[in-house]
Amino acid sequence: MQFFAASQTPGSPDVAAFYEEVTGSWQYVVSDPKTKAAAIIDPVLDFDPAAGATWTASADEILAYVKEQGLKVVWVLDTHPHADHFSAAPYLAQKLGAPQAIGRKVLEVQNIWADLYADDSLKNRDDYWDRLFEPGDEFGIGSLTAKVILSTGHTLASVSYVIGDAVFAHDTFMVPDSGTSRADFPGGSSEELWDSLQAILAMPGDTRVFVGHDYRKGGRKEACMATVAEHKASNIHVKDGISKEEFIATRDARDATLPLPKQMLYALQINIRGGRLPEPDDKGRAVLRIPLNRFEPKH
Repeated sequence: MQFFAASQTPGSPDVAAFYEEVTGSWQYVVSDPKTKAAAIIDPVLDFDPAAGATWTASADEILAYVKEQGLKVVWVLDTHPHADHFSAAPYLAQKLGAPQAIGRKVLEVQNIWADLYADDSLKNRDDYWDRLFEPGDEFGIGSLTAKVILSTGHTLASVSYVIGDAVFAHDTFMVPDSGTSRADFPGGSSEELWDSLQAILAMPGDTRVFVGHDYRKGGRKEACMATVAEHKASNIHVKDGISKEEFIATRDARDATLPLPKQMLYALQINIRGGRLPEPDDKGRAVLRIPLNRFEPKH
């Protein structure tokens, strides 16, 4: 766990960052130093594709931290329907008695993937969440105010959460030496990703940008945060002086070489259900679907 104490900026949160090594994912507990109210962002449900098995070690680490620190979790949030891991949001929401939320455009992602999974029961299911945010919505975490901004490109449903001087930018930015995240999933767009990145780069230079993933480039220690000023100075994809056209060309060329995430075809059917596993039948048997021949292999 890495801890980032609140700054002197009004409304600044404490941030505890938890790294999930299998998928290189960052999970966050964002808390109000004054009231001990907290939100959990992008928690991971552990999954072994080879065994078809799930467990809750990563989420339980977060629960232990919340208990140890005496925090009261008032929201469990996802930034988008993840392609590389299962969400543990419903597990944590049930354990903590907190509402679960995501951006409303997740319903559009449901419609895309309902077709891919040949399962129309996945369409227009807003009942999997307690709240679906619209861009510009605000909500409270104790005395802190969180604002929702649309951050599409990686997916068409991606949102970022801006809380004081911290922005939880999920799979838009990576840390500066790794650039940005891919934009080639169904509904993704490198041009929209550029616009989302620029909206964050227009924030004050000391804004702390917390990212969704890190893959320990060059063998360094995992990292999750850099300031807007640091991204503008050294982010390899969007630092000052790189044009929109250069970014799109770089991002598209890179994406053309990338295989699908190992858990993607498993994960999306879970995450468009808000992290819920498929309902078992009357004999207790639950199964996942895998679309056949809908994606091109990357050799």
